[in-house]
Amino acid sequence: MPRTRSLAWAELKIGLVAIFAIVMATMLIFLLSGEGGFFWQQYPLKASFDNVAGLKPGAPVRLAGVEVGTVTDVVFQGERVDVHMDVNREMRDRITADSVASLGAVSLLGEAAVDITASAQGTPIADWGYVRTGRAVGSISDVAAQATEGIERLTDLLGGIREGEGTIGRLFTDDALYTQMTSLVTAYENVARQITEGDGPAGRLLRDSASGAALSASLENLQAVTAGLRSGEGSLGRLLTEDTLADSLTATTNNLSSITGRISQGEGTAGKLITDSQLYDRLNAMTDRLDSVLRMLQTGEGTAGQLLRDRQLYENMNGAVTELHSLITDIRADPRRYLNVRVSIF
Repeated sequence: MPRTRSLAWAELKIGLVAIFAIVMATMLIFLLSGEGGFFWQQYPLKASFDNVAGLKPGAPVRLAGVEVGTVTDVVFQGERVDVHMDVNREMRDRITADSVASLGAVSLLGEAAVDITASAQGTPIADWGYVRTGRAVGSISDVAAQATEGIERLTDLLGGIREGEGTIGRLFTDDALYTQMTSLVTAYENVARQITEGDGPAGRLLRDSASGAALSASLENLQAVTAGLRSGEGSLGRLLTEDTLADSLTATTNNLSSITGRISQGEGTAGKLITDSQLYDRLNAMTDRLDSVLRMLQTGEGTAGQLLRDRQLYENMNGAVTELHSLITDIRADPRRYLNVRVSIF
Protein backbone atom coordinates (compact mmCIF):
# COMPACT_ATOMS: atom_id res chain seq x y z
CA MET A 1 0.00 0.00 0.00
CA PRO A 2 2.72 2.59 0.77
CA ARG A 3 4.43 1.60 -2.48
CA THR A 4 1.27 2.39 -4.43
CA ARG A 5 0.96 5.81 -2.79
CA SER A 6 4.58 6.63 -3.74
CA LEU A 7 4.02 5.68 -7.35
CA ALA A 8 0.94 7.93 -7.63
CA TRP A 9 2.90 10.90 -6.26
CA ALA A 10 5.65 10.31 -8.82
CA GLU A 11 3.12 10.20 -11.65
CA LEU A 12 1.53 13.42 -10.35
CA LYS A 13 4.88 15.18 -10.33
CA ILE A 14 5.51 14.05 -13.91
CA GLY A 15 2.10 15.40 -14.94
CA LEU A 16 2.70 18.75 -13.22
CA VAL A 17 6.08 19.08 -14.90
CA ALA A 18 4.50 18.28 -18.25
CA ILE A 19 1.76 20.86 -17.75
CA PHE A 20 4.35 23.46 -16.72
CA ALA A 21 6.41 22.66 -19.79
CA ILE A 22 3.38 23.01 -22.05
CA VAL A 23 2.47 26.34 -20.47
CA MET A 24 6.01 27.62 -20.84
CA ALA A 25 6.14 26.44 -24.45
CA THR A 26 2.85 28.19 -25.19
CA MET A 27 4.08 31.42 -23.62
CA LEU A 28 7.31 31.16 -25.58
CA ILE A 29 5.34 30.65 -28.79
CA PHE A 30 3.24 33.74 -28.04
CA LEU A 31 6.32 35.77 -27.31
CA LEU A 32 8.07 34.67 -30.50
CA SER A 33 5.05 34.88 -32.78
CA GLY A 34 4.70 38.69 -32.70
CA GLU A 35 4.16 41.85 -30.76
CA GLY A 36 0.44 41.37 -30.10
CA GLY A 37 0.88 39.93 -26.62
CA PHE A 38 -1.37 37.44 -24.87
CA PHE A 39 -5.08 37.23 -25.52
CA TRP A 40 -5.89 39.23 -22.37
CA GLN A 41 -3.57 41.99 -23.64
CA GLN A 42 -5.38 42.33 -27.00
CA TYR A 43 -8.66 43.80 -28.22
CA PRO A 44 -10.51 43.04 -31.48
CA LEU A 45 -10.87 45.40 -34.44
CA LYS A 46 -12.28 45.05 -37.96
CA ALA A 47 -11.59 46.56 -41.36
CA SER A 48 -13.64 46.25 -44.55
CA PHE A 49 -11.96 45.92 -47.98
CA ASP A 50 -13.13 45.43 -51.55
CA ASN A 51 -10.27 43.01 -52.19
CA VAL A 52 -7.90 41.55 -49.60
CA ALA A 53 -5.33 40.42 -52.21
CA GLY A 54 -4.72 37.01 -50.63
CA LEU A 55 -4.66 38.13 -46.99
CA LYS A 56 -4.88 35.13 -44.63
CA PRO A 57 -5.41 34.63 -40.89
CA GLY A 58 -2.14 34.95 -39.03
CA ALA A 59 -0.92 37.85 -41.19
CA PRO A 60 0.71 40.67 -39.21
CA VAL A 61 -0.99 43.91 -38.32
CA ARG A 62 1.38 46.88 -38.32
CA LEU A 63 0.91 50.32 -36.83
CA ALA A 64 3.20 52.89 -38.48
CA GLY A 65 5.41 49.97 -39.55
CA VAL A 66 5.54 48.36 -36.06
CA GLU A 67 3.90 44.95 -35.65
CA VAL A 68 1.16 45.27 -33.03
CA GLY A 69 -1.22 42.38 -33.76
CA THR A 70 -2.35 39.62 -36.07
CA VAL A 71 -5.23 38.87 -38.44
CA THR A 72 -7.59 36.33 -36.85
CA ASP A 73 -10.18 35.83 -39.57
CA VAL A 74 -11.15 36.90 -43.10
CA VAL A 75 -14.90 36.67 -43.84
CA PHE A 76 -17.30 37.98 -46.48
CA GLN A 77 -19.73 40.73 -45.48
CA GLY A 78 -22.00 41.14 -48.48
CA GLU A 79 -19.86 42.11 -51.48
CA ARG A 80 -17.02 43.27 -49.23
CA VAL A 81 -14.55 41.36 -47.08
CA ASP A 82 -14.22 41.93 -43.34
CA VAL A 83 -10.80 41.41 -41.77
CA HIS A 84 -10.83 40.60 -38.03
CA MET A 85 -7.75 41.65 -36.09
CA ASP A 86 -6.41 41.30 -32.56
CA VAL A 87 -4.34 44.35 -31.62
CA ASN A 88 -2.30 45.15 -28.52
CA ARG A 89 -4.40 47.20 -26.07
CA GLU A 90 -1.49 49.56 -25.48
CA MET A 91 -2.04 50.85 -29.03
CA ARG A 92 -5.71 51.83 -28.47
CA ASP A 93 -4.84 55.53 -28.09
CA ARG A 94 -2.92 55.47 -31.38
CA ILE A 95 -5.61 53.72 -33.44
CA THR A 96 -8.43 56.27 -33.67
CA ALA A 97 -11.18 57.33 -36.04
CA ASP A 98 -8.58 59.30 -38.03
CA SER A 99 -6.44 56.20 -38.65
CA VAL A 100 -6.53 54.47 -42.03
CA ALA A 101 -6.07 50.73 -42.62
CA SER A 102 -4.62 49.53 -45.91
CA LEU A 103 -3.19 46.37 -47.40
CA GLY A 104 0.57 46.18 -47.45
CA ALA A 105 3.17 43.51 -48.05
CA VAL A 106 5.65 41.90 -45.69
CA SER A 107 8.18 41.28 -48.44
CA LEU A 108 8.64 41.42 -52.19
CA LEU A 109 7.22 37.88 -52.40
CA GLY A 110 3.76 39.38 -51.93
CA GLU A 111 2.82 38.10 -48.44
CA ALA A 112 -0.02 40.42 -47.42
CA ALA A 113 -0.27 42.40 -44.20
CA VAL A 114 -2.53 45.09 -42.73
CA ASP A 115 -0.95 48.52 -42.26
CA ILE A 116 -2.64 51.10 -40.01
CA THR A 117 -1.64 54.74 -39.78
CA ALA A 118 -1.17 56.09 -36.26
CA SER A 119 -3.26 59.08 -35.20
CA ALA A 120 -3.57 60.32 -31.64
CA GLN A 121 -5.94 63.18 -32.50
CA GLY A 122 -9.18 61.26 -33.09
CA THR A 123 -11.43 59.13 -30.87
CA PRO A 124 -10.14 55.62 -30.02
CA ILE A 125 -12.04 52.82 -31.74
CA ALA A 126 -14.07 50.52 -29.50
CA ASP A 127 -13.85 46.72 -29.48
CA TRP A 128 -15.01 45.20 -32.79
CA GLY A 129 -15.13 48.67 -34.29
CA TYR A 130 -14.23 49.32 -37.92
CA VAL A 131 -11.00 51.04 -38.88
CA ARG A 132 -11.39 53.37 -41.86
CA THR A 133 -9.80 51.83 -44.96
CA GLY A 134 -7.91 53.35 -47.86
CA ARG A 135 -4.94 52.82 -50.14
CA ALA A 136 -1.53 53.48 -48.71
CA VAL A 137 0.59 55.83 -50.78
CA GLY A 138 3.83 54.25 -51.91
CA SER A 139 2.83 50.71 -51.00
CA ILE A 140 3.28 47.81 -53.37
CA SER A 141 -0.48 47.64 -53.95
CA ASP A 142 -0.54 51.35 -54.71
CA VAL A 143 2.36 51.00 -57.12
CA ALA A 144 0.65 48.04 -58.77
CA ALA A 145 -2.64 49.96 -59.06
CA GLN A 146 -0.87 52.95 -60.57
CA ALA A 147 1.03 50.69 -62.96
CA THR A 148 -2.23 49.02 -64.00
CA GLU A 149 -3.88 52.39 -64.55
CA GLY A 150 -0.89 53.58 -66.57
CA ILE A 151 -0.94 50.46 -68.72
CA GLU A 152 -4.66 50.91 -69.36
CA ARG A 153 -4.13 54.53 -70.42
CA LEU A 154 -1.24 53.53 -72.64
CA THR A 155 -3.37 50.81 -74.21
CA ASP A 156 -6.16 53.32 -74.89
CA LEU A 157 -3.63 55.75 -76.36
CA LEU A 158 -2.15 53.12 -78.67
CA GLY A 159 -5.63 52.06 -79.69
CA GLY A 160 -6.51 55.64 -80.57
CA ILE A 161 -3.30 56.00 -82.58
CA ARG A 162 -4.09 52.80 -84.50
CA GLU A 163 -7.56 54.18 -85.27
CA GLY A 164 -6.06 57.44 -86.55
CA GLU A 165 -7.11 59.71 -83.69
CA GLY A 166 -5.13 62.91 -83.14
CA THR A 167 -2.16 64.25 -85.08
CA ILE A 168 0.06 61.24 -84.34
CA GLY A 169 -2.71 58.82 -85.29
CA ARG A 170 -3.30 60.67 -88.56
CA LEU A 171 0.43 60.69 -89.20
CA PHE A 172 0.42 56.89 -88.95
CA THR A 173 -2.75 56.31 -90.97
CA ASP A 174 -3.28 59.33 -93.27
CA ASP A 175 -1.12 59.20 -96.40
CA ALA A 176 -1.96 62.81 -97.30
CA LEU A 177 -0.65 64.07 -93.97
CA TYR A 178 2.50 61.99 -94.43
CA THR A 179 2.98 63.54 -97.87
CA GLN A 180 2.53 67.04 -96.43
CA MET A 181 5.05 66.30 -93.69
CA THR A 182 7.51 65.04 -96.31
CA SER A 183 7.01 68.19 -98.38
CA LEU A 184 7.51 70.33 -95.29
CA VAL A 185 10.77 68.57 -94.44
CA THR A 186 11.94 68.96 -98.05
CA ALA A 187 11.13 72.67 -98.02
CA TYR A 188 12.95 73.07 -94.73
CA GLU A 189 16.01 71.37 -96.21
CA ASN A 190 15.90 73.72 -99.21
CA VAL A 191 15.67 76.78 -96.96
CA ALA A 192 18.52 75.55 -94.80
CA ARG A 193 20.65 74.90 -97.89
CA GLN A 194 19.91 78.37 -99.27
CA ILE A 195 20.80 79.98 -95.96
CA THR A 196 24.00 77.96 -95.77
CA GLU A 197 24.99 78.88 -99.33
CA GLY A 198 24.44 82.59 -98.60
CA ASP A 199 21.34 83.25 -100.73
CA GLY A 200 18.92 85.87 -99.46
CA PRO A 201 19.19 88.22 -96.45
CA ALA A 202 19.51 85.40 -93.91
CA GLY A 203 22.35 83.78 -95.86
CA ARG A 204 24.10 87.12 -96.35
CA LEU A 205 23.76 87.77 -92.66
CA LEU A 206 25.55 84.50 -91.92
CA ARG A 207 28.26 84.87 -94.56
CA ASP A 208 28.68 88.62 -95.11
CA SER A 209 30.58 90.37 -92.33
CA ALA A 210 29.26 93.79 -93.43
CA SER A 211 25.65 92.68 -92.90
CA GLY A 212 26.58 91.30 -89.52
CA ALA A 213 28.27 94.59 -88.61
CA ALA A 214 25.19 96.58 -89.73
CA LEU A 215 22.92 94.38 -87.66
CA SER A 216 25.24 94.75 -84.68
CA ALA A 217 25.21 98.55 -85.10
CA SER A 218 21.41 98.52 -85.26
CA LEU A 219 21.28 96.49 -82.06
CA GLU A 220 23.66 98.94 -80.38
CA ASN A 221 21.46 101.86 -81.46
CA LEU A 222 18.42 100.05 -80.11
CA GLN A 223 20.20 99.47 -76.80
CA ALA A 224 21.15 103.15 -76.68
CA VAL A 225 17.54 104.19 -77.31
CA THR A 226 16.24 101.86 -74.60
CA ALA A 227 18.93 103.10 -72.21
CA GLY A 228 17.84 106.67 -72.92
CA LEU A 229 14.23 105.75 -72.25
CA ARG A 230 15.19 104.14 -68.96
CA SER A 231 17.15 107.23 -67.95
CA GLY A 232 14.17 109.49 -68.72
CA GLU A 233 15.42 111.18 -71.90
CA GLY A 234 12.83 112.67 -74.24
CA SER A 235 9.05 112.79 -73.88
CA LEU A 236 8.67 109.02 -73.98
CA GLY A 237 11.42 108.58 -71.40
CA ARG A 238 9.78 111.16 -69.12
CA LEU A 239 6.50 109.32 -69.56
CA LEU A 240 8.16 106.11 -68.41
CA THR A 241 10.18 107.55 -65.51
CA GLU A 242 8.55 110.76 -64.20
CA ASP A 243 5.58 110.48 -61.91
CA THR A 244 4.49 114.06 -62.64
CA LEU A 245 3.72 113.38 -66.29
CA ALA A 246 2.00 110.14 -65.36
CA ASP A 247 -0.06 111.99 -62.75
CA SER A 248 -0.99 114.61 -65.34
CA LEU A 249 -2.13 111.91 -67.75
CA THR A 250 -4.08 110.28 -64.93
CA ALA A 251 -5.72 113.59 -64.04
CA THR A 252 -6.59 114.21 -67.68
CA THR A 253 -8.10 110.77 -67.94
CA ASN A 254 -10.08 111.34 -64.77
CA ASN A 255 -11.35 114.69 -66.11
CA LEU A 256 -12.31 113.07 -69.39
CA SER A 257 -14.15 110.34 -67.48
CA SER A 258 -15.94 113.01 -65.44
CA ILE A 259 -16.97 114.92 -68.57
CA THR A 260 -18.24 111.81 -70.31
CA GLY A 261 -20.11 110.85 -67.14
CA ARG A 262 -21.80 114.28 -67.01
CA ILE A 263 -22.64 114.06 -70.71
CA SER A 264 -24.14 110.58 -70.24
CA GLN A 265 -26.22 111.98 -67.35
CA GLY A 266 -27.55 114.79 -69.58
CA GLU A 267 -25.72 117.69 -67.95
CA GLY A 268 -24.78 120.72 -70.06
CA THR A 269 -25.55 121.44 -73.72
CA ALA A 270 -23.71 118.35 -75.02
CA GLY A 271 -25.47 116.16 -72.46
CA LYS A 272 -28.88 117.55 -73.39
CA LEU A 273 -28.05 117.12 -77.06
CA ILE A 274 -27.49 113.42 -76.39
CA THR A 275 -30.28 112.76 -73.90
CA ASP A 276 -32.96 115.48 -74.56
CA SER A 277 -35.15 114.43 -77.46
CA GLN A 278 -36.87 117.89 -77.64
CA LEU A 279 -33.53 119.65 -78.20
CA TYR A 280 -32.70 117.10 -80.87
CA ASP A 281 -36.05 117.69 -82.57
CA ARG A 282 -35.52 121.48 -82.48
CA LEU A 283 -32.04 121.14 -83.98
CA ASN A 284 -33.40 118.78 -86.60
CA ALA A 285 -36.21 121.22 -87.47
CA MET A 286 -33.73 124.12 -87.66
CA THR A 287 -31.55 122.05 -89.99
CA ASP A 288 -34.55 121.33 -92.19
CA ARG A 289 -35.40 125.07 -92.38
CA LEU A 290 -31.78 125.91 -93.19
CA ASP A 291 -31.83 123.30 -95.96
CA SER A 292 -35.04 124.86 -97.31
CA VAL A 293 -33.52 128.38 -97.32
CA LEU A 294 -30.38 127.13 -99.07
CA ARG A 295 -32.49 125.31 -101.64
CA MET A 296 -34.47 128.53 -102.30
CA LEU A 297 -31.22 130.46 -102.70
CA GLN A 298 -29.95 127.88 -105.16
CA THR A 299 -33.16 128.02 -107.18
CA GLY A 300 -33.12 131.86 -107.22
CA GLU A 301 -36.27 132.43 -105.20
CA GLY A 302 -36.60 135.75 -103.37
CA THR A 303 -34.33 138.78 -103.40
CA ALA A 304 -31.35 136.93 -101.98
CA GLY A 305 -31.85 134.12 -104.50
CA GLN A 306 -32.06 136.55 -107.42
CA LEU A 307 -29.01 138.33 -106.07
CA LEU A 308 -27.09 135.05 -106.26
CA ARG A 309 -28.35 133.96 -109.69
CA ASP A 310 -29.47 137.21 -111.56
CA ARG A 311 -26.39 138.86 -113.12
CA GLN A 312 -28.28 142.05 -114.14
CA LEU A 313 -29.55 142.63 -110.60
CA TYR A 314 -26.03 142.16 -109.28
CA GLU A 315 -24.67 144.72 -111.79
CA ASN A 316 -27.48 147.22 -110.98
CA MET A 317 -26.82 146.95 -107.26
CA ASN A 318 -23.09 147.23 -107.88
CA GLY A 319 -23.66 150.39 -110.02
CA ALA A 320 -25.94 151.87 -107.36
CA VAL A 321 -23.34 151.25 -104.68
CA THR A 322 -20.69 152.87 -106.93
CA GLU A 323 -22.82 155.98 -107.57
CA LEU A 324 -23.66 156.25 -103.86
CA HIS A 325 -19.96 156.05 -103.05
CA SER A 326 -19.25 158.81 -105.63
CA LEU A 327 -22.03 161.00 -104.21
CA ILE A 328 -20.69 160.66 -100.67
CA THR A 329 -17.21 161.57 -101.95
CA ASP A 330 -18.56 164.74 -103.66
CA ILE A 331 -20.50 165.71 -100.55
CA ARG A 332 -17.40 165.40 -98.44
CA ALA A 333 -15.42 167.51 -100.98
CA ASP A 334 -17.99 170.36 -101.35
CA PRO A 335 -20.80 170.08 -98.82
CA ARG A 336 -22.13 173.63 -99.65
CA ARG A 337 -22.98 172.54 -103.12
CA TYR A 338 -25.44 170.03 -101.85
CA LEU A 339 -26.44 171.48 -98.49
CA ASN A 340 -28.23 174.85 -99.21
CA VAL A 341 -30.30 175.93 -96.18
CA ARG A 342 -32.61 178.93 -96.43
CA VAL A 343 -34.33 180.50 -93.43
CA SER A 344 -37.45 182.63 -94.08
CA ILE A 345 -39.33 184.70 -91.52
CA PHE A 346 -42.83 185.47 -92.37
